[in-house]
Amino acid sequence: MRTFSKSKLLALRQCPKRLWLEVHRPDLREDSAATEASFRVGHKVGDMAQRIYDPEGRGALIDVQSEGFNRAFERSAELLHTTQPIFEAGFSAGGALAFADVMLPEQKDGKRVWRMVEVKSSTSVKDYHHDDVAVQAFVAQSAGVPLESIALAHIDSAWTYPGDDDYRGLLKENDLTEEAFARSEEVKGWIAQAQSIVGEPAEPVISTGKQCETPYACGFYEHCCNAEPKSQYPVSWLPRFPSAKVRELATQGIIDLRNVPDDLLNARQQRVKEHTQTDMVFFDAAGAAADLAACGFPAYFLDFETIQFPVPIWKGTRPYQMITFQFSLHTLAASGRLEQTAFLDLSGDNPSEPFAQALIAACGQQGPVYVYNAGFEMARIRELAERIPQLSEPLLAINERVVDLLPIARERYYHPSQQGSWSIKKVLPAVVPELRYDALDGVQDGGMAMEAFLEGIHPGTSAERKDAIEQQLLAYCRLDTYAMVRLWQVFAGRTELRL
Repeated sequence: MRTFSKSKLLALRQCPKRLWLEVHRPDLREDSAATEASFRVGHKVGDMAQRIYDPEGRGALIDVQSEGFNRAFERSAELLHTTQPIFEAGFSAGGALAFADVMLPEQKDGKRVWRMVEVKSSTSVKDYHHDDVAVQAFVAQSAGVPLESIALAHIDSAWTYPGDDDYRGLLKENDLTEEAFARSEEVKGWIAQAQSIVGEPAEPVISTGKQCETPYACGFYEHCCNAEPKSQYPVSWLPRFPSAKVRELATQGIIDLRNVPDDLLNARQQRVKEHTQTDMVFFDAAGAAADLAACGFPAYFLDFETIQFPVPIWKGTRPYQMITFQFSLHTLAASGRLEQTAFLDLSGDNPSEPFAQALIAACGQQGPVYVYNAGFEMARIRELAERIPQLSEPLLAINERVVDLLPIARERYYHPSQQGSWSIKKVLPAVVPELRYDALDGVQDGGMAMEAFLEGIHPGTSAERKDAIEQQLLAYCRLDTYAMVRLWQVFAGRTELRL
């Protein structure tokens, strides 16, 4: 009989096909960069949890990678006879195995009992966390652990880091003991179901759907997609078309947007369908020019880069708070003269206040400030204004001047190559094909920018490497704002300007 890890049982809960593939064809798994990043975040929060629950450093850590499974289980059992905290304690029983993030010793009626804490990097208890702790409780109890309680600890996003390496309060506990203990028979059923599924000679026949992304992205998605009928123009290209409706149409054999009934589409979706079919560009040049006609000069084109830390590193910041560390600003005069200003802080100090000061100085006192998807930059400016009260007035004054190019693009322009998206990464190569993000060296998107920033501020990064990172970040952010200049030029009908 096969023994299943907790992760395998949770894979079953997401999709039986995922479990079969995890066991029989793990080579087909392709985790996205976002998934890999989430793993790293989880490890970081787990490391911090050890410091929080064991401030005196008395605890024992089980390292299954170096010790092996058998020794990890043996040593975990041995440590249950001590009075020290145990981290990553491993248990195997009842057809399943699991490793507990935190085990804390307690006394009850003169006997030693244990409190288990599962640590998550999320900011709340998610639905699938209930299954997680149910498996943990079942395995521990089946292994004979005198488990008194089980809690789930997650990041408290309202907590503010006071500095001085004091992370008390970062995690918020939720007691799930009663529920977890009551689900033993349910977990046994999952184990039996898992045995049956992995015993099948072929993977289950299950179509792609909501389960491919919920509760987390499945690394076998591409494999499953490749086994399904292909369409030249997927229904998913229709902007903001409900995923439930996509699945419903698929059951009717409709997987190509050209076959979607018009009465199901709004005006924008209908435009995408029409211009995809005809392979024709839609451009309401007169309307776009009219939208921008009232905006004068000098014109500013602004873009931010931000970083989020699940475990804050700067005093006065919160978990997952978006911290601005870089901006690019192109300034266009009425004469057509174009200049660029940039800010980037790789010192490792909190960049917020110098960022705000540089932004205020660069944006001048008047003239439109163009952004692409204004909600992002405006929200960051408001947050800076709240955190730096002495700069609040000039910061909020910048927000009053913001002009968003995204709504103009959505309403006035569509190229079939956009595939239903108006992200700047899709619109730019359509409108200005000579500008390409994939031609940049190193940093080519926001995720890569965050990774580069983390490397750039790390104390172990060499000066030579830091210089290279700085140039890559500056080039990436500069292209973002120059792209907006060129989009503005086309939309405003100012092609006579040599930019």
